Formats: sequence, structure tokens, C-alpha cells
Amino acid sequence: MRRRFFAPLVLAAAVITGTTGCTLSAEIATMKEYDPSDGVGADIGDLALRNILLISNDAGEANLVMTVVNTSGDDVTLNVQFDDGSARITQSLELPAVPERTRIGDNPSAGVLVSGPELIVGGLYPVYFEYGNVPGELVFVPVLDGTLPEYELLVP
Repeated sequence: MRRRFFAPLVLAAAVITGTTGCTLSAEIATMKEYDPSDGVGADIGDLALRNILLISNDAGEANLVMTVVNTSGDDVTLNVQFDDGSARITQSLELPAVPERTRIGDNPSAGVLVSGPELIVGGLYPVYFEYGNVPGELVFVPVLDGTLPEYELLVP
């Protein structure tokens, strides 16, 4: 009689443990940090670089597009370095000491133009960012084209 009473309880406990036990050691996806955009981000000292991406044209040039927040309290010169296939190119961006966003690349003719043999739409292109005495960071930036309407005005 006892066997008939406990058998369904043991079976129910086994089913519940088997179906819900998988999540005990699973990583929670909503706790992972990620870039919720097409671009990537980086933190370099007091600078927060957000939504960094390259918008390319058919001639093998790309416009560097990003948003930078400078929380240092001082004007900062951000150096952007990349390899164009024959030499390492360094371009400087002046960032004001305001705790607001600074948009880079909204005007393709006044921004940083990147070119190189590894600049392929759909790929990642290595760009190095650094300023002052703060250690820089190599960021692999996604390369897009002007197919999407939100990027068609950013094509160089």
C-alpha cells in the first residue's frame, strides 16, 4: 500500500526536477552586457565611445560614425589610428569638456575617412583609439554600407 502512495509522488518530483532543473545553472541572457545597436562601444579612461561603425562607399572609403561622451572635465584630443595598407594613419578629434554627447561622422566630408585593403562591407575593421596618457584600445568596428535608409546620408 505504501508503494502505491509514494510512487506517484516520486514520479512527480522526478518530472518537476527534470523539467525545471536545467535552468539552475543556465546563464541569464538579460544579465549580459551588449551593444544594442549596429555599432560597438568602448570605454577609454573618461571617454565613452558608443555605436562606433564605419559606413562605406563603393570606392573603398568609409566614414567613421560614433558618439563620444567626455566626462573628464577637460578638452580632450582623441587619436584615431588605422592601417591603410601602406602606412599607419593617425587622425585627431577635438572633444569639448562638456558632459554631453559629441557626434562624430554626421557630416561625412568633415569626419574621419578610413580606407584600407581589409575594409569589406559586412566585416570588422581594426581601429585604435587613444588619448593623453590613458592606455588606448583596439576596437573591431563593423563596416556597413548605405543600403539602410538611416545610413544613406552618412556614406562618404
